[in-house]
Amino acid sequence: MSFGEQLRKRRGELNISRSDLAAMLGVSQSAIGNYESGISFPKEDVLLRLFDCLRTEPNILFQDSFRGGGWIINPTERALLEQYRGLSPLGRETVRSVVGALCAYRDDLEESRPAQKEPRMIPLYRTAAAAGYAAPVFGEDFDYITVTDEMPQSAEFAVRIQGDSMAPYIADGSVVYVNRDPLRSGDVGIFCVDGDMFCKQYHKDLAGMVYLFSLNRKRADADLLLSPASGRGLVCFGRVIMHTLPLPGME
Repeated sequence: MSFGEQLRKRRGELNISRSDLAAMLGVSQSAIGNYESGISFPKEDVLLRLFDCLRTEPNILFQDSFRGGGWIINPTERALLEQYRGLSPLGRETVRSVVGALCAYRDDLEESRPAQKEPRMIPLYRTAAAAGYAAPVFGEDFDYITVTDEMPQSAEFAVRIQGDSMAPYIADGSVVYVNRDPLRSGDVGIFCVDGDMFCKQYHKDLAGMVYLFSLNRKRADADLLLSPASGRGLVCFGRVIMHTLPLPGME
């Protein structure tokens, strides 16, 4: 039984809901689901709290299908084993020959098939604030998604945007795909300004003034202006993959 299955079983034994366990661990409810389904694994500090919350020892949750020197087998496998043991030495040799031939045939088929490329997964952050951590480890506020042919293949992560300041190009609730290519004037990026996260269009003039524009000019009140002497902190976490748009007033 895998770690996730052991976790789900133990949680059920203690009658603890996912939401209750999430609150006890300080993570999101979906993070518990990801642990139980094997999508992600708890960080070390979360893991230590998990042992305490479930009142269990590490070896209980980490015990797998190997026990006492032999693999646990299901009833069908057990029945086949008993039948094999009941055969004569010649019968057993015949079974081994047949199984060996079948395995060799299987291996030949596997070698002849073109290698199947593993699908690439990227984190989808539920908010721009979550993307500010730039890695899927910070509070588990993300889900993994498969990169399909319809998505930009250079995407390194995705963010669900909240608010209408980037409409109509980026609608409220839509997903943008982001990479860490160098940012150019007119690009849209994910920014952290003094600890707050924003999705804005970037421009820096010759005097070093940084402008973060809202694409929705009805929300120009949400623009940000940072002068070199302002002392405000600015970090760019990625470039939104989309066509470059004219800067406000420069169409």
